[in-house]
Amino acid sequence: MSPADYKDLVLFLATAGIVAPLFKRLSINPILGFLLAGVILGPFGLGSLTHIAPWLDYVTVDKPDEIAQLAEFGVVFLLFMIGLELSWERLRLMRKLVFGLGAAQVFGGAAVLGGAAMLLGQGPVAGLAIGAALALSSTAIAVPVLVERKRLHAEGGRATFSVLLFQDLAVAPILITLAILGRGDGVFRLADLLALGPAVVGLAIIVLFGRLALRPMMRSVAKARSEEMFMAACLLVIIGAGLVAALSGLSMALGAFVAGILLAETEYRHEVEVKIEPFKSLLLSLFFVSLGIRLDLSLLAASPGLVLGVALGLLAIKAAMIAALGRLFGLSGRGAVESALALAAGGEFAFVILDNAMGAGVVSPRVGQAVLVAATLTMFLIPALAALGARIAKGAAATTSEAPEPLADDDGEGAGRVLVVGYGRVGRLVGDMLDRHDLPWIAIDRIPRFVEQGRRAGHQVYYGDAARVELLERCGLDQARAVVVTMDAPEAAEAVVAAARGHRPDLTIVARARDARHAARLYELGATDAVPETIEASLQLSEAVLVDIGVPMGLVIASIHERRDEYRKVLNRPDALGGKRRRLRDVGQV
Repeated sequence: MSPADYKDLVLFLATAGIVAPLFKRLSINPILGFLLAGVILGPFGLGSLTHIAPWLDYVTVDKPDEIAQLAEFGVVFLLFMIGLELSWERLRLMRKLVFGLGAAQVFGGAAVLGGAAMLLGQGPVAGLAIGAALALSSTAIAVPVLVERKRLHAEGGRATFSVLLFQDLAVAPILITLAILGRGDGVFRLADLLALGPAVVGLAIIVLFGRLALRPMMRSVAKARSEEMFMAACLLVIIGAGLVAALSGLSMALGAFVAGILLAETEYRHEVEVKIEPFKSLLLSLFFVSLGIRLDLSLLAASPGLVLGVALGLLAIKAAMIAALGRLFGLSGRGAVESALALAAGGEFAFVILDNAMGAGVVSPRVGQAVLVAATLTMFLIPALAALGARIAKGAAATTSEAPEPLADDDGEGAGRVLVVGYGRVGRLVGDMLDRHDLPWIAIDRIPRFVEQGRRAGHQVYYGDAARVELLERCGLDQARAVVVTMDAPEAAEAVVAAARGHRPDLTIVARARDARHAARLYELGATDAVPETIEASLQLSEAVLVDIGVPMGLVIASIHERRDEYRKVLNRPDALGGKRRRLRDVGQV
């Protein structure tokens, strides 16, 4: 390979390094920046001017097809991360929206949009292909926008995701139907029904592997205490499940989604989320760039009336239909409007369906390309439409007496709970005391054996490195009532206290300290209370001997509390670590 073969990769990395910070500083959704960058760097942007200025070839993507193939992994990783936030139980509770509202939107949208295409002169088969392609919306753009605005778990966001999930399920049957219609006879044979068999087998393989082998595999990798091997295992699960689904005729994204749901039921879900997040963000950015590259501006210039008419008609028809269906399936008015606006635009699967339809001769290339350009233009509007929907929903909620939509997970994980970091002997005793007072809690530990013991006892214990604020956030740090650090490694305890205090200045943090000097260091890092083992042991010994020799219990307890407060005041002083060795000797060992 020559250095020129890396040009497209270098262009993308430069775009990611410039666009995301710039657009965030301007308070504009970075998705729009990546889409615009793709338009500019693509063959229909600066690439169309290389015959006038040859030097532009250095800042133009030469191989958009290769970029598009790699960019598809962005959607795969996105669906995997969404699966990690769900569970089979929550998916079961969503079945009405998925198989009710989702099915009605796909079939109804294909019929209405296909009918409109036939009224504009397309044949029945071509109209059905165009209608099915335009009925699907963009998971890759809509979901990140909803997540960024914390609307994914609101009523409209849940409905939006449910519809998108059914759309992913419907892609394979749509392609099979178009293949049947493309033969010309339109006859449905037994072989066509059997074509769905591999999809069922593929999903069964993913589920069976997830149930039987996923947890033991992740446990084995975790015991190796290797960050690289754990990351490799995560990538294996995602890409392996995606490839099994692709070989079965389904989308890779759907296979990764199922794998995410299976992994969500294990103690490794939050650590996996932290490991995969950078891959997801980078590959999704590449996906948006590749989407902009596909926008053929020459077709827009040649037939502006047709392209813009199709785009506006698509937005109007889908928004009106989805809003009506949402109300029919029990959504509130604001939830239906929010979902309708988020789903009104076209989606990435339109390229898959129309490419197959054009290849089979069902849709003419001229019409198919014009429809794809129109669908791409609508995808540019998704961030603005979703923002408008969220504003309408929040505004309606503010003017009514209804309770606000939940912004956290439906199971409330982390909300109002105590976060116990370290689940060894001390952590288990802390959890037991919290249970005695009916206080909910979640624990984190890096030793798989401790995590497994807690899971067997029925507690929410997760594997991971709590020194990273990203993992603490995944475990509910933003809503936690307090953090208790019980780790016996001084450096690890200090890292957790610093990370938690940096993220939540108002949080109650109680930490286990090895001795007085370590306690003073934890106070300096922001601990609300630090409990030195040496001092507590001496206080408990003193309490026991005083009671045993006949001193009244009340006086003993009062004196112990008084002495403990004296120690705490000394250790909390700013100069506790500044060379005041005599003071520290008074309260423990240096």
